[in-house]
Amino acid sequence: MKDVPLLELNDGHTIPQLGLGVYQIAPENTVDAVLNALEVGYRHIDTAEMYGNEKQVGEAINESEIGRSDIFVTSKLHNAMHKPDDARRAIDNSIEAIGSDYIDLFLIHWPLPKLYGGDFLATWEVLEDYKSKGHLRSIGVSNFQVSHLQKLIAKAKIEPAVNQIELHPYFQNVEVDDFGQTKNIATEAWSPIAQGGVLDDPVIAEIAKQTGKSTAQVVLRWHIQRGNIIFPKSETPERIEENYDIFDFELDDNQMADITGLDKAENGRTGPHPDRFDYCPEYKRPG
Repeated sequence: MKDVPLLELNDGHTIPQLGLGVYQIAPENTVDAVLNALEVGYRHIDTAEMYGNEKQVGEAINESEIGRSDIFVTSKLHNAMHKPDDARRAIDNSIEAIGSDYIDLFLIHWPLPKLYGGDFLATWEVLEDYKSKGHLRSIGVSNFQVSHLQKLIAKAKIEPAVNQIELHPYFQNVEVDDFGQTKNIATEAWSPIAQGGVLDDPVIAEIAKQTGKSTAQVVLRWHIQRGNIIFPKSETPERIEENYDIFDFELDDNQMADITGLDKAENGRTGPHPDRFDYCPEYKRPG
């Protein structure tokens, strides 16, 4: 299998374009899933404190024979920890849980517009401080709308390197994605296959037939050719390997256009809208 492309972020660091997502993977299954992925060739793992498996991601990395510097780890701030002192404690705990003295990419998980007075700027200043000290190599946001990004960029000393958003053929999040491109903010696509919702689409099925690939591989390849960073979630060894095997073929312009034509705009969204999402579970120290 071919190596995963590295994309350069706006702060000069590089990020593997394909990774393994561990959302909803139980802690007791996370070590095996990450070790399987690393054996296949993955070098990017996407976790979050709210997933409850940061510690197990770190255990897998430490158990592997791959050096920490060769593995890119993303984690995210717990929604209950936006206040500056809380954010510092949460970041320290995440770094400790992963078992390293740094995290490659750390994101504000949600903007939470009705919590904390809608103030994520003070939270961002904490991330900037940790980046300046080398504890966070790159910093970014997740689920930020254009209005959130504009507010942040207007005050930030360091612009976000990444915005992780819901994006798939049925919901291409065009306004947010386009704005990010104008500001050199990389787009990471969570739910890249719409939780499997696009896999039975006849357009995608026909392209899979033409290319001799699975429908999931076709959709993931569409993301890659668009320049999105993706991290499909799986704990099944066969699916982990299948999701990685997308670099030995290309979609032609017509196939790309056909998939892009499936966009349903807001009607295709499967997750919560960031302008209305204020879910704030109890914080539990990692591990």
